[in-house]
Amino acid sequence: MTDAKKLQGGKLSEAAAIERAKQGDAEAFETLYHLHKRRVYSLCLRMTANTAAAEDLTQEAFLQLFRKIGTFRGESAFSTWLHRMAVNVVLMQLRKKGLAVVPLEDTLEGEEESPRREPGADDVRLSGSVDRLQLQRAVADLPPGYRQVFLLHDVEGYEHNEIATLVGCSIGNSKSQLHKARMKLRDLLKMSRAEKATKP
Repeated sequence: MTDAKKLQGGKLSEAAAIERAKQGDAEAFETLYHLHKRRVYSLCLRMTANTAAAEDLTQEAFLQLFRKIGTFRGESAFSTWLHRMAVNVVLMQLRKKGLAVVPLEDTLEGEEESPRREPGADDVRLSGSVDRLQLQRAVADLPPGYRQVFLLHDVEGYEHNEIATLVGCSIGNSKSQLHKARMKLRDLLKMSRAEKATKP
């Protein structure tokens, strides 16, 4: 069986596909894309909470992979290396644009079926979206290192030893960054609430 037939039959191993993709083999790169697209997309979606942004960032992550696959030396698992690259792509985008805002339309669906409220009464669903916005803004205001560890641990659910591998730091450093990130978030949210309370 030729290598090309092996590839089309989906029997090419990940390691072989990586080596071929480094040489510019488009079919090998496509194999890698199909192996990892779901995981990269779900990571982007969890970090942005926006399907359109997650789709764009998934494409951007694979464009980065296409450009940089030649630098993969196999010192860590390919999935770990790709994950780190995808996280960096998302964080770069969040730095450029700020965190995605939850569309207000999402909180207003089904208005007709809901019981009538008194004009001026608090809309619980709307205040929940405001809280999400405050949290997203506070996360966006964290220093990049704190934000990365916070997202990986508290949003993604990674353990400190995994984060240390992904980010390239010590386990102690990961724990310290997470603690500082949480303290900073608490302060930012307190400030945000205090500002809100002083507004008429």
